[in-house]
Amino acid sequence: MVEPIVRVSGLSKTFGAAVKALDNVSLEFEAGIIFGLLGPNGAGKTTLIRVLATLLRPDSGAAEVAGIDVLKDPAAVRSRIGLAGQYAAVDGYQSGRENVEMVGRLYGLPRAEARRRADDVLEAIGLSDAADRPVKTYSGGMRRRLDLAASLVGRPQVLFLDEPTTGIDPRSRKDLWGMIRGLVDHGTTILLTTQYLEEVDQLAQRIAVLDEGRVVTEGTADQLKRQVGGAVIAVTVPDEDRAAALGALAAFLDGEAPLDTWEAGAPITMPAPDGARSLMEAIRRLDAAGIEPDDVALHKPTLDDVFLTLTGHAAPLETESPAGRRGGRARRSRR
Repeated sequence: MVEPIVRVSGLSKTFGAAVKALDNVSLEFEAGIIFGLLGPNGAGKTTLIRVLATLLRPDSGAAEVAGIDVLKDPAAVRSRIGLAGQYAAVDGYQSGRENVEMVGRLYGLPRAEARRRADDVLEAIGLSDAADRPVKTYSGGMRRRLDLAASLVGRPQVLFLDEPTTGIDPRSRKDLWGMIRGLVDHGTTILLTTQYLEEVDQLAQRIAVLDEGRVVTEGTADQLKRQVGGAVIAVTVPDEDRAAALGALAAFLDGEAPLDTWEAGAPITMPAPDGARSLMEAIRRLDAAGIEPDDVALHKPTLDDVFLTLTGHAAPLETESPAGRRGGRARRSRR
């Protein structure tokens, strides 16, 4: 049996008296993969990363990284991990090379070795030509790549990437995806949190969905999508017709409420067990209620549909604060 490189058992963490960021979280995964961690704002993703990176002590539970207990020997864990947080932690007045060398020195590397490794990772990350420029002259995408380079200078067994492509343009994001895949090819295991569903769909071999501090489900992207069903109908109606449309479509689903984010202009979604026949029946019921939809579509389930089905709301649009957020929108009960 393959030993997991990350093992989490019964982790709980509360901030203040009201916010339970982690609620008995348990998960594990093997070396050599990208493990994706998804969840809405305040789900506990960043809190879990901070516990695993030895930056935060849980209230209860246990966690191991590379076979080492994060609470009993945090120094040994830190020597085996890298971390790139939600925001690029770089010094704008130093050059790119100086930033990476500084992190190498903090890992305890001799000066010459730190410089050699800095040159290696800057070349691998595509920043050799800009290595001696002040970082304040870098674009946002270049800063994210430099932050990734700094997290690699210690040659970590496990790399924690907390929303690594937030705020960068689509081309830079695709470039970073290629770099992340390359890291795994060279033996690094990655725990990735992201607010981009396409990102985790493209990169992760396995995915866990967190909501309100708990693991809701876990599996491959295809396994998660199969939980939604074979096909999904998405109906967009004028906002003034939304309540009536929900009533008409609920009758179609034997009284069970369709999935709805209640956000203006967002589609109402529902399973389509009979494919095109289900779509035709949904249109017929809307027509009988005197509702003319703006758009109707039939498509295969996406990870966004998984989010909506499992958590009762759409995918996150912002990053998570340490205290988390528990939005006031009513959630759909999970079966």
